Amino acid sequence: MTRNSTAQNRSGAAKDDELPNLVTIVGRGVPSNFEVSVSGDLEMIDADPKAEATVVNGGVAEGTIDTGVYRFRFSGEMANVRLVDWNGVAAPDSPSTPNVHVDYGVANR
Repeated sequence: MTRNSTAQNRSGAAKDDELPNLVTIVGRGVPSNFEVSVSGDLEMIDADPKAEATVVNGGVAEGTIDTGVYRFRFSGEMANVRLVDWNGVAAPDSPSTPNVHVDYGVANR
């Protein structure tokens, strides 16, 4: 994937009708890489993508997570999720990769 330094974040100002869906990535205490792609638009919420070194461009987010939670609002459908632990072992073969939750049609929290 080509990295783009464009970071998108509305600081919680996303409207439910524009970005009605939510994807949550939960770190498990092990450095891991993630890539999430959707068929519509995607925005990181509750965090600054630049501070978290997360690249968000259109419908794709790419970054790393160790501990904590990253949340993204999106439109469209989930297209792909790729998770790889620090050894390069992909989910579901690694018990250390982050958990991912996808919720459709949820109110902006």
